[in-house]
Amino acid sequence: MTTYIDNKAPVALALKNISLTVQDGENKRTLLDDISLKIRAGEVVGLVGPSGSGKSTLLTIAGCLKSADSGHVTLYSTKQESNGAGADESAERTAIDLSARGADAAKVRREHIGIVFQQPNLLPALTVKQQLIAMRRLGRVFGWLAGGRREAEKRADELLEAVGLAGLGNRRVNQLSGGQQARVNVARALMNEPEVLLVDEPTAALDQKSAGAVTQLIMDVTRKMGVATLYITHDLGQLHGADRIVEMIDGKLQVSDAGLVATR
Repeated sequence: MTTYIDNKAPVALALKNISLTVQDGENKRTLLDDISLKIRAGEVVGLVGPSGSGKSTLLTIAGCLKSADSGHVTLYSTKQESNGAGADESAERTAIDLSARGADAAKVRREHIGIVFQQPNLLPALTVKQQLIAMRRLGRVFGWLAGGRREAEKRADELLEAVGLAGLGNRRVNQLSGGQQARVNVARALMNEPEVLLVDEPTAALDQKSAGAVTQLIMDVTRKMGVATLYITHDLGQLHGADRIVEMIDGKLQVSDAGLVATR
C-alpha cells in the first residue's frame, strides 16, 4: 500500500467527539455519535456511506453551517486573522475553535474554508471568470483579503488553468457541460485560498467518466495547494486515490481515525 501524504504534515482540521441529536416525533434520533477525525494539510480523506448516514450533516458542522450538541471543531491556521495575509506554510499554525465562534463563524468560514456542494449553483448572468472574481470580491468586502481586481483576475486565471478550463473564462454557464460546471464549482471554492476544502458529492449528476475526472482533479489540485480535503460520497469507487477512507453508518464512523490507506 502507498500513502500519498507525509503523515508528519501538520493537522489542519480536527473534529473531536462531535455529537448531534434531533427530535423525531416523541423520540430523539442521533444523527452523529461521538465523531472524531483529523485531516492533515494536503491530505484527501474520503468519507463514504449510504444516504442518510450523517455524512452531509458532519460536513455542515465542519463548515460552520450548523452547530453540534457537543464536541469541538478546531482549525489549525497559518493565516493571520483579519489582516488580509495569505497562508504561509512555514508559519506556526494557530488553533481556532470553530465551535466557540458563534456569530463570528461565518467570517471564519469565508476566510479559511471552501465548500463544494453537490449543485454548482452558478450565476447564469456571469461568465466563468466572473464567477470566480465575484467570490474574491466577497472576501475583500469582509476585510480579510488583500489585493484588487488585477490580483483577482490573476488568481482566477491560475485556477481555471489548474482545473482544465484555461481559455473558457469568457463562457456563460449555459455554454458549459455538466463536467465543466463541476470544475468551475471547484475553482470557485478555492478562489479565496482556503486551508480546508469540504466536498459534498459534486459528481452525483455526472456520468462515470466525467465524475472520475472531476474527483481526480480535486485530489490533484488540493494536494498541490496543501489544502486539507474531506471528500464525501456514497460511491466508494470515486475515492480511488484518496489518502484515507473512513466509512459512516447510522451516524458512527466505522473505521478509526487511522483510516484505510488507499492504493494507486
